[in-house]
Amino acid sequence: MTFTVVVTDYDFADLELERDLVTEAGGRLVAAQSETPRDVAEAAAGAGADGLLVQYAPVTTAVFEALDDLVVVGRYGVGVDTVDVEAATAHGVQVVNVPSYCEDEVSTHAFALLLTCVRKTSQYDTAVADGEWDWTAARPIRRLTGQTLGLAGFGSIPRRVADKADAFGLDVVAYDPYVDRETVAEHGAEKVTFGELLARADAVSIHVPLTDETERLFDAAAFERMREHAVVVNTARGAVVDVDDLLAALEAGEVAGAGLDVLPEEPPEPSALLTRDDVVTTPHVAWYSEESYEELRRSATRDVIRAIRGEQPDGLVNDERLDGG
Repeated sequence: MTFTVVVTDYDFADLELERDLVTEAGGRLVAAQSETPRDVAEAAAGAGADGLLVQYAPVTTAVFEALDDLVVVGRYGVGVDTVDVEAATAHGVQVVNVPSYCEDEVSTHAFALLLTCVRKTSQYDTAVADGEWDWTAARPIRRLTGQTLGLAGFGSIPRRVADKADAFGLDVVAYDPYVDRETVAEHGAEKVTFGELLARADAVSIHVPLTDETERLFDAAAFERMREHAVVVNTARGAVVDVDDLLAALEAGEVAGAGLDVLPEEPPEPSALLTRDDVVTTPHVAWYSEESYEELRRSATRDVIRAIRGEQPDGLVNDERLDGG
């Protein structure tokens, strides 16, 4: 069978990997750089798309209404918050993601940010570069061993964080209303309420998806309940943290630091938050290694091809809803 896959947008150097896979399967690949739902719909309709590969572009109800023959939308990534999954389901369109391609990378990056915040290596590096050789420049530093690490969310990535925390002698508590106490305990952690997480943790690492329930989960009220020496690490979704409230909490001494790989607006506008010595930021790179980069693209493309062929994709998000479950 012949088919067409449209890449709605991408920041990869090229699409040769995707093109080779689609061509080998008997299809053709069309590249676009869409920014709005209208752009997506026009590019897909013009190419006669059977499937979409999406990086950042929004795929909304309007897109599905404009594309009667669309079979599948594949998202480059774990989260599918840029795709209206309910609208896709209503139009009989499968949505696929790549749920496990970067579990090791993100859990390692979360720890890298945590260690940078706790040991204040970024502050020391800046001081040395400025000609200051002074071990007191970033005091105080507290011993990491014996501290309590709080995990907000307890899916596959934070479970890896919990496993790695054991090597550092950390006690781990986890908040996730959708995971049972026994599963949490299997990874050496204790299940707690959100309030207990905030009150007990010396550091909180955020791993929840972005939903109506979790948007701005970490706001002024949450920061007020945290320990004054606590640090916040976010490798999940930027909008889970209210960055204005975080800045205010840092200025008030309600929390001691933050390591942020994600922000509500990416790339961000200039902000006082991003210039603070006690804030470390990276450009949404926690997912990245050369190996995960290739796995992401290969897995997403193969799943889109499977769906178009009528085969079962590995990363199908709306399986039960399409089946009427």
